[in-house]
Amino acid sequence: MNSRDLLLGKPVPAHVAVIMDGNGRWAIQKGKPRVVGHAAGVKSVRAVCEAASECGVKHLTLFAFSTENWNRSSLEVSVLLDLLVETINNEISTLIKNNICFNAFGDLERLPEKCRQKLAEASLLTHEMTGLNLNLAISYSSRTELMNALIEVLKDYQSNSISIDALNEDFFRSKFWSFKIPDPDLLIRTSGEKRLSNFLLWQMAYTELYFTSILWPDFRKNDFYKAIYDFQKRDRRFGLTK
Repeated sequence: MNSRDLLLGKPVPAHVAVIMDGNGRWAIQKGKPRVVGHAAGVKSVRAVCEAASECGVKHLTLFAFSTENWNRSSLEVSVLLDLLVETINNEISTLIKNNICFNAFGDLERLPEKCRQKLAEASLLTHEMTGLNLNLAISYSSRTELMNALIEVLKDYQSNSISIDALNEDFFRSKFWSFKIPDPDLLIRTSGEKRLSNFLLWQMAYTELYFTSILWPDFRKNDFYKAIYDFQKRDRRFGLTK
């Protein structure tokens, strides 16, 4: 497929989530430090944002850094977070130019102050944009998100601000870090791994899964279009029959 032509006239997923995997392996295959792969992956982020905007995707959520990633070497973590700040600095004007609204969610309090400030700045400067909603999951763990939500619900119950009868899925979801975004219609994971890795577990109950062996730094627009085209061939019934 050389273009998005095959996508025309067919439903496009409203929300695409992406696990950007394979940066380290890409660098190692080239005899370079792992951090070089992370820097190379920025080009793929730019390409996927453009592709999502062009084919009508409304929400794009990128899994950038998990809570488990804090256990990596201090050097790699430091470089990753510095790269995040640098990338946001370089791309804010492009986000505004392309009418992209930026949002970040996760355990943001664990991030260095300069990272939190830069994420907040990008969100503030783009909050009136009406095109693609670009969501960055950073310092994120789905299990931690669910536990935190449960704790917040219990606090509300203990303070008598909500009754048992009023508890429902919508109220529970309102306590999620990711409460502003709808459930993903499609998940793309690169590098050949076939697991969810603690990412949006509640939200992906009915998400279509797409796995590719392409390493993230090599993932480009046409690869994104292929995933969308594959989604369009799926028969989504949500537990019902035709």
